[in-house]
Amino acid sequence: MTSRVSLVAAARSSTLLAERFDDDRPLDHTGLYEIQLAAPALMPLGAAELRYCSPTPRSRATGDALGFAPLVQPALRDCDMGRWRGCTLADVTACEPAAVDAWLADPRSAPHGGEPLLAFISRIGGWLDTRPACDGPIVAVAEPAVVRAALVYALKAPPSTYWSVDVGPLSTVTLTGMPGRWSLRLEAGVR
Repeated sequence: MTSRVSLVAAARSSTLLAERFDDDRPLDHTGLYEIQLAAPALMPLGAAELRYCSPTPRSRATGDALGFAPLVQPALRDCDMGRWRGCTLADVTACEPAAVDAWLADPRSAPHGGEPLLAFISRIGGWLDTRPACDGPIVAVAEPAVVRAALVYALKAPPSTYWSVDVGPLSTVTLTGMPGRWSLRLEAGVR
């Protein structure tokens, strides 16, 4: 049976320059406002048979604000960034430039002491592959990094592709398929 999984990136909790690794801050005013603007387009996804979210406060709040009443999925947590947790990329680059270079160049490296990119992509792919077979659609609200990892996994793209995928707040992507065999589904903006 083919599954249809729509992934919604959580609304913002900070400006792009202030984003932190493993950011667990709640939604900010801009994020709440953006949800109000996007709600008419995203609310129909709440009719999904199964509704999930990452365990972060902003993912849960985004799902709740959209009326999804999502079930928290620990497997959809953001990448474990070890000692870099709570730091911005600029902070870490200033203190550990060689470590950042290694992390960006080698998907198996984890100079921060957390989860390597390759393991993160595999974990998210494992979650995707273990969705229960159901007749209806599935929706999951997750951190942008989780959405990027799911896309890389589904498209069987090289891990370095992860760095080339830009996932903005409240953007949506739909994957259709079955374990190990996923396709990206793009839908027309006008119906």
